[in-house]
Amino acid sequence: MTTQERAELEQFIEQAWEKVQEMGLDPFPVHFELVPAHIIYEIGAYGLPARFSHWTFGRDYHRQKTMYEYNIARIYELVINTDPSQAFLLENNSLLANKLVVAHVLGHSDFFKNNTYFAHTDRRMVERARLHADRIRQYEMEYGPQRVEQFLDAVLSIEEHIDPVEPTYRRRDPKEYEHQKPVLARPTSEFDDLLGRVETPEPLSSKRIPPEPEKDLLLFLRDHARDLEDWQRDIIGMVREEMLYFLPQIRTKIMNEGWASLVHERVLEALPLTPAEHLEFRRMHSSVLSPGSRMSINPYYVGYQILRDIERRWNGEPPDEDEEPETDWLGSPKPRPAGEGWQKLLEVREMECDVTFLRKYLTEGLVKKLDLYTYKLEEVDGELVWRVQETDWEKVRDALLDSMTNFGVPVVMVEDGDYGRRGELYLKHYYDGKPLDMDYTMRALKNVYTIWNRPVHLETVMDDEFTLFTYDGQRVSRLSKR
Repeated sequence: MTTQERAELEQFIEQAWEKVQEMGLDPFPVHFELVPAHIIYEIGAYGLPARFSHWTFGRDYHRQKTMYEYNIARIYELVINTDPSQAFLLENNSLLANKLVVAHVLGHSDFFKNNTYFAHTDRRMVERARLHADRIRQYEMEYGPQRVEQFLDAVLSIEEHIDPVEPTYRRRDPKEYEHQKPVLARPTSEFDDLLGRVETPEPLSSKRIPPEPEKDLLLFLRDHARDLEDWQRDIIGMVREEMLYFLPQIRTKIMNEGWASLVHERVLEALPLTPAEHLEFRRMHSSVLSPGSRMSINPYYVGYQILRDIERRWNGEPPDEDEEPETDWLGSPKPRPAGEGWQKLLEVREMECDVTFLRKYLTEGLVKKLDLYTYKLEEVDGELVWRVQETDWEKVRDALLDSMTNFGVPVVMVEDGDYGRRGELYLKHYYDGKPLDMDYTMRALKNVYTIWNRPVHLETVMDDEFTLFTYDGQRVSRLSKR
């Protein structure tokens, strides 16, 4: 980028900042930095600048960079949820592309600051991640890089198993359990007879660990695994802390990208562009908002279209021809508001996550317009082919929401941290009709054993049967019961 182009970009940043404030947005201040492609892809793979090293990040870096070099896909920008926000622009983008990216980043920064699901995130996570990386490097020097990496492998394989509600309340210190009121012992597992174990009824004064089923597996392992060293507990705590930071971005992907796309469109429409620039902007905007492939949805496109539809409806514009009129609980037509579209969008970007956003605002007309449907793999003439399964709009919406429940991760709870009175760990998968991926489950079971260092049991449903998997450090066994 030439000196003149840099000066023009800096001027545009100031203009865009003033424009988003006129629109009623309130982003964090943003520090922009032009960087080469390898920096963009390194940060994209690691998630945060200066984060600890792990082979999975290197794998993701080479995959993303290869796709960029072969012109299959590219990252145009990266913005970090901090105060002030940090944004990285690709230095070989065109000037107009970086103008679009600047406006897009301001939309993200506004979302980070104002969406309620981001309210509890650590805005100094870059500095904290750097401290985490320093501590892990120190552990590698003290205990050996191979040992530390193997333990990180185990922890990262289950990093999604945290409690997404946890940041909103104060988590009890494990020591507080020692002073709680006596509780009755939990019922023995229905698999005890199959395992040949008959538990003696516990006295009324005994303590149950955990007192009630615990969703935050990482937290439970950190606090209750008996054989962990201090450095291992610290690593679990660091991974969990960083996962809690990333969680709101996972839960609001469609909304966040839709909002940033709407903002960049409004900013570039309002600021002066030459006819050639306007044509190029529209081409790039259409590329960002392409519908996506048959097998996946483009979050930019879906989020943007839903937001545009909300604004249209709250501005009192007439419904589309195939849109059913909204009614109240008595079945009477609801009066449409007038001129409240943008204010409604500001409210939505503050209060919703993807699940609530889609449940409230993905209408029948939008499902048809976005050409959404469910599909499944079927055998036809001896070959497996993908077939459309469902086009009913409510079923399509509910299937999409179902895929996002618990941010797409199976709900696995710690039921008993002293199962069989031998310190064994009993986990339960709360089956919702979707079976576990067995390859992943077997690896995760072994990794939990690495941390717990005693037999680990996992109850789930397989082939319509209650099934118990047990890993004892040597092999995985399976028991089934109807």
